[in-house]
Amino acid sequence: MEYLFTFWTCLLLYKEYETVTSMRSKFLASRDGDIEEANGRLTNHPEQFTVLVRNIPRDSSDKSVSKTVGNYFKENYPHEYLCHHVVYDVKSIVKLVKKRHSFGNMMDRYSKKGNDTLSRRSGFLGLFGKQQTYLEYYQDQTEKLDKKLKKKREKILEGPEYMHATAFVTFKTRWGAAVCAQTQIDQNPLLWLTSRAPEPRDIEWKNLSISPLSITFRRIFIAILLFALISFYMIPIAFVQSLANLEGLEKAAPFLRPLIEWKVIKSFLQGFVPGVALKIFMLILPDILLVMSKIEGHVALSA
Repeated sequence: MEYLFTFWTCLLLYKEYETVTSMRSKFLASRDGDIEEANGRLTNHPEQFTVLVRNIPRDSSDKSVSKTVGNYFKENYPHEYLCHHVVYDVKSIVKLVKKRHSFGNMMDRYSKKGNDTLSRRSGFLGLFGKQQTYLEYYQDQTEKLDKKLKKKREKILEGPEYMHATAFVTFKTRWGAAVCAQTQIDQNPLLWLTSRAPEPRDIEWKNLSISPLSITFRRIFIAILLFALISFYMIPIAFVQSLANLEGLEKAAPFLRPLIEWKVIKSFLQGFVPGVALKIFMLILPDILLVMSKIEGHVALSA
């Protein structure tokens, strides 16, 4: 009887897995995520064809990480390799990009209004300089920022020192990406670390430059912190729940006894405060775990 039950269970699992595999294959085939042979680019969902490569060693003869990645994958994956993109350190232009985005929003706002009567001066605090409308002012500022960003971008792209030891490598087929992501491609297990690339919107860009050694220490630290959180998180919750027990509260804080005897305060403490406080603790818990996940060094926000 036991063998029959085991056989029946395995058969059901096999059929279920076959159904899921078939559904996934149809889903992937319906998303038009193949390579266009005409121009050699991805039509949709490039993360299915892309591998995240980390801890790339710098060649002693050439400091460019981009050339190292290109030469390595052209040699080892000549038929599957398509292209790659190195991750750059762009901290120097983050403020300019935010400012450009803000000016762009203001320019769109005044262009939609279509009101050219409002004006200001282009100098310091709008008190000095040439008189011009707000739309003209934001257009001029946007053009200036675009020029600055273009120069900064060219400097970053040309400078090997701005390149992180991380790159996104794109293959011509899903099979090539899967093989590369699931195999150790170098004798040194700490170099050329590969994994499936997350979706662009899911990437935590700040964590792409973290070294494997740092990630190890971060994970140990977060494990200790998580243990402490689980151990001590019940203390404030238990304290809040104890508010419903007025006798214990009176013993812990005798000076509150006259206040607790009021019917309004008593009803409020027993019926409202514990539930609200517990919900507040539960609401902030996901944010705490998200921050801990970022500190741990996960590349994807959904990890």
